[in-house]
Amino acid sequence: MSDHLTDDTSVERALRAGLEDFDLTEEDRSLLEGQGGGDAYADAAGPVPVVAVVGRPNVGKSTLVNRILGRREAVVEDVPGVTRDRVAYDAEWSGRRFTLVDTGGWEVDATGIHLRVAEQAEVAVDLADVVMLVVDATVGATDDDEAVVRLLRRSGKPVVLVANKVDDQRTEADAAALWNLGLGQPWPVSALHGRGSGDVLDAVLDVLPDVSAAGGAYARGGPRRVALVGRPNVGKSSLLNKLAGEDRVVVDNVAGTTRDPVDELIELAGTTWRFVDTAGIRRRVHQTRGADFYASLRTQTALEKAEVAVVLVDAEDPIAEQDVRVVQQVIDAGRALVIAFNKWDLLDEERRYYLEKEIERELVQVTWAPRVNISARTGRHVEKLVPALELALESWDSRVPTGRLNAFLGEIVAAHPHPVRGGKQPRILFATQAGTRPPRFVVFASGFLEAGYRRFLERRLREEFGFEGTPIEVSVRVREKRRRSR
Repeated sequence: MSDHLTDDTSVERALRAGLEDFDLTEEDRSLLEGQGGGDAYADAAGPVPVVAVVGRPNVGKSTLVNRILGRREAVVEDVPGVTRDRVAYDAEWSGRRFTLVDTGGWEVDATGIHLRVAEQAEVAVDLADVVMLVVDATVGATDDDEAVVRLLRRSGKPVVLVANKVDDQRTEADAAALWNLGLGQPWPVSALHGRGSGDVLDAVLDVLPDVSAAGGAYARGGPRRVALVGRPNVGKSSLLNKLAGEDRVVVDNVAGTTRDPVDELIELAGTTWRFVDTAGIRRRVHQTRGADFYASLRTQTALEKAEVAVVLVDAEDPIAEQDVRVVQQVIDAGRALVIAFNKWDLLDEERRYYLEKEIERELVQVTWAPRVNISARTGRHVEKLVPALELALESWDSRVPTGRLNAFLGEIVAAHPHPVRGGKQPRILFATQAGTRPPRFVVFASGFLEAGYRRFLERRLREEFGFEGTPIEVSVRVREKRRRSR
């Protein structure tokens, strides 16, 4: 086994050295350095540090979080207080990993639900190593901002002051006025456009400890988040009720029955799971034409909060275009995927035969997704959901060591080189896994790789490394050979 690893490492070293002959950007180099020397994700000594993003409602905290994560993950809406609880995400900057915690808006005279939001924000500060205080530079410091500053001073935590909504030079003066808060330099940022976000993250890294003093309060061992999605009336609420063991979700055909999404903590096979409710968007009863649109919006909302999605399909009906669309939405959101065929107990032999044919034809792109056949009404085989969910999440989190990845790709390319096009044959130079959740691979090549060849690479990656139940992304960076200076 150790010989095998040594071979992989020497292949990686040789390919990495060969890359130096090609024109690489700064971004390429930081990607390669971030993955250098084995699996940078696996060998963190202790819990990663925690950065909490706080501020009063509607200053752009979630937009900033999305900007840092590089993907639309936090829910962004023009309604103050959409983010109610603190939500933790894995983030990375310049090769440093940290947990980023998005919190609800903090207000002084909060009552009711807003009081709970404020309490959550205070808890987040207690459990953080560094706090990013976001202030709307166009409004300036308000009484609420001053109160947050007092709270932060008492906490004794390092604070990085973010002056958000500084979209151009003209508003830079507004940002400078925030020196008055007494928290040091205000960093002008436009979370919406990305302006200045790199500088503020550098400032965070300057005060970020290597290991969290908060003791892993946001350990990833918390309940995994599952979205139950599918076209209307396939039995989502019935399944959730069966899993919860009681009628917790209102099952009703009146549109907009469930106004607030309610997450359910449900124990299955000795493990607690967090099921995110998908009925979070209201629509007018008469607005039937927009039903598909609203169903899709509901699915999107649920996927933004989830890690894995169970797509429920009515096995009695032919697989519809809308079923395929929901599956595609899960893939586009980069979430792990399990497909559950409901009402399986009602099928006769003939329907089962035709359903298999439909699955082969309509779901050919997702042969990698685990399948379970269940009955939401009777609860038959719902226990099979747990191993399927665990398998999909394990794949979603998995990482291939760089040496192993390149040794494998080397074998593939030797056996099946890319076809010659226009007298040139593109060559794969090096590959690295840029991230997980879902696994994302970056392949450096000397020329354009055709879509068919990319699909071939993805198929072979799945055959070799599994990835059952997760989408994987393979992106290609074409790099020219450096011209030798005379």
